[in-house]
Amino acid sequence: MSKVLAIDYGEKRTGLAETDDMQIIASGLAGIMTQDLIPFLEKYIKENSVEKIIVGLPVRLNGELSTVENSIQKFIKKSTALFPEIPIERVDERFTSKMAAHSINLSGKSKKKRENKHLLDEVSATLILQTYLEKK
Repeated sequence: MSKVLAIDYGEKRTGLAETDDMQIIASGLAGIMTQDLIPFLEKYIKENSVEKIIVGLPVRLNGELSTVENSIQKFIKKSTALFPEIPIERVDERFTSKMAAHSINLSGKSKKKRENKHLLDEVSATLILQTYLEKK
């Protein structure tokens, strides 16, 4: 089997997570600057077999989409052109940042590591991917 890759897309930073080849376990992959996302994906997809990409859907509590959705749509369009063989699916990402922050606080990591925003994005992507796996 191939991996599933999850993306918690942000205007400045983006979190990434991946499954194992059996698509059972979701693991954090990286937290990177969004400007580096496409080069990261090109390298990652060249080195790994990716079956699907999951991108978080930023829905607010009132059901409206967050303003970052415009940027996400541009990213999806570019990704579809670059990787036409890999389907992209969306998963509701409500509360993932809050759950990620809570998990990091409970982890016992140092204050400096708990404040690392890249770690927060990576854990958020892992939660998005775990949600996808549970629904699958």
